[in-house]
Amino acid sequence: MNTLVDNLEDAVLFSHADGIATVTINRPKQRNAMNIAVSNGLNKIWQKIDDMPEIRVVIFTSSDCGTFCAGMDLKETARVKEETGEDILSFMKDPFQSRMRRVKVPIIAAMTGHLMAGGMMFSLNCDIRVGLVGTKIGITESKIGRGSPWGMPLVWMLPQPLLMEMVLTGNMYPIERFQELGFINYLESTSDAVRARAMELAEQIRDNAPLSVAAGKRSILTAMSVGCDTGSEMAWHIYREAYASEDAQEGARAFAERRDPVWKGH
Repeated sequence: MNTLVDNLEDAVLFSHADGIATVTINRPKQRNAMNIAVSNGLNKIWQKIDDMPEIRVVIFTSSDCGTFCAGMDLKETARVKEETGEDILSFMKDPFQSRMRRVKVPIIAAMTGHLMAGGMMFSLNCDIRVGLVGTKIGITESKIGRGSPWGMPLVWMLPQPLLMEMVLTGNMYPIERFQELGFINYLESTSDAVRARAMELAEQIRDNAPLSVAAGKRSILTAMSVGCDTGSEMAWHIYREAYASEDAQEGARAFAERRDPVWKGH
């Protein structure tokens, strides 16, 4: 095992049941900061989820400690540089978690604490966000001499003046402001309530037609990248598999027969 990293089994937890996977950053003593083990472990988990057709939706969370994710583990960053002469990013296969954005099924963030820097990165890479009342959000890299290239999708998700202020000042802001802007779907008063809301949403998504759900996520993210007209055209191609599937006929039959549909995923 690489002596530079924590034990992967301790740093990231993965489980699944009844079509719902749960992925947990498990470093509460380090405020769930992202280190090499977390970054590379998550990269493997995203591929694992895509290889498991029985998984319909993911809940992404972290161990309760008051912070959902504090961003990069700065202590490990300093230690790795001292021991190897290399920056910590060179030991991460996908340091900005772009693979996370390509996971086929929806990812719901269950955020039970503050999020800053890499925590905000994880948040925007999720598709639906549930947060905790009274917590704060920030893009704090400018205070430590790093940067936030991962944050560019936020230009399509938040007002540009606010994003500019966040990136340039590194300040923290009340999460309630982000719910008002639509970035946070739900706010709950306790950690248990955050996870309960995330599970409620996950169960609703799981019970829908899987091809339609996957195409819906992919279409929205594609349109965000290419623009309205091209996005609309590409969405039709993305949805064709769903329209041509047995599930498309099953949905109509179930409605006519007044019963719950039985999805086959093809």
